[in-house]
Amino acid sequence: MKQILMFLLLAFPLAALAQDPKATDLRSILVGELRSTHNHAEWFVPIDVAVSGVTAEQAAWTDGKGNHSIGQLTYHLLFWNRRALAEFKGENPGKFGGNNDETFTNFTAAQWAATVQQLDQIMSEWEKAVQTADDQKLQKEASTIAHIATHNAYHIGQIVFVRKEQGIWDASKGVK
Repeated sequence: MKQILMFLLLAFPLAALAQDPKATDLRSILVGELRSTHNHAEWFVPIDVAVSGVTAEQAAWTDGKGNHSIGQLTYHLLFWNRRALAEFKGENPGKFGGNNDETFTNFTAAQWAATVQQLDQIMSEWEKAVQTADDQKLQKEASTIAHIATHNAYHIGQIVFVRKEQGIWDASKGVK
């Protein structure tokens, strides 16, 4: 009887953990981090909300003080997410001279819609790549993936700030 009672006491918590929809394994944490900067609003605004409804003209606007535009910030995110994803997949990320300014300044208003669409696609590809990576690759690249999500969150905050400066941010979207 004691053994049965002990078994039941141990079995119920383990069964509850197995059914927990918020798994805490490395893969689910990393995918969650990427999604929270892509299209799943949690603690902060994801990129899809941050750029939603922004026109090409608004994306190109700068404050005249040397700060980046929404378009430049979005282009920068596209550049680094695309490059890091190619490296993660073992593909050639393309030539880069090392001048980070180019990852902002190569943006033009004419490419705004394409930049937004491509960033959405790259973010989806990142999530899929992490979901399907083998455990060894995931362990090796975990820190890089976590830094990518942090980098994304940082620049998304800047995008929201620029929208506030322009008077085009809707506080009901998550940031007052």
